[in-house]
Amino acid sequence: MYQFLIADDHPLFREALKGALKAQFEGLEVFESENFDTTLSVLQQQEELDLLLLDLHMPGNGDLYGLIRIREDHPSLPVVVVSGSEDLSIISKVMGYGAMGFIPKAASVEQITEAIEQVLEGDTWLPEGMKDKVAELEGEDKELAQQVASLTPQQYKVLQYLHEGLLNKQIAYELNISEATVKAHITAIFRKLGVYNRTQAVLIASKLQLEPIEASE
Repeated sequence: MYQFLIADDHPLFREALKGALKAQFEGLEVFESENFDTTLSVLQQQEELDLLLLDLHMPGNGDLYGLIRIREDHPSLPVVVVSGSEDLSIISKVMGYGAMGFIPKAASVEQITEAIEQVLEGDTWLPEGMKDKVAELEGEDKELAQQVASLTPQQYKVLQYLHEGLLNKQIAYELNISEATVKAHITAIFRKLGVYNRTQAVLIASKLQLEPIEASE
């Protein structure tokens, strides 16, 4: 019996995907999460999961950070990204940062089933015609992944707020922590990313951001 986790902030999509998967995989147990924090919580509680179906744009995910963090903390768990985007540069990054597959949200049930079966067998899966077009990650991107993986989720939240231009006191308010704690996080962020100021840190954060999702998603 398989155990899957669907991590997506759209309840209707989760319900539809869960129904489709249960019809294809006998005895399947499905767990759900709607944001990055609840996803981490389920991953910690359910140690026998066979697969994570991950939405990149889920709240708190920070786009690529969520994937990088989960791959770092749960290296043996196969992760398949499910997204409304079919942008080749995004797919290249997703696969380069450790996803086993990339399923467009417009995929048919047959394609989703095929993708999951292939991943469960230890192979990667991409939509037909995309494998040859996906580019390898360059050294700079690989180094970026290693640096970002060293950040805790709380430190990444601080980095995101720096990216949005918030002051230390504003970040403290948003996270309900002291300014001293914010400063400590920023010091740790600079050290882990190998940078010396906010501008350099923000540039790194920008590299992890994906294109905004379309309204139709």
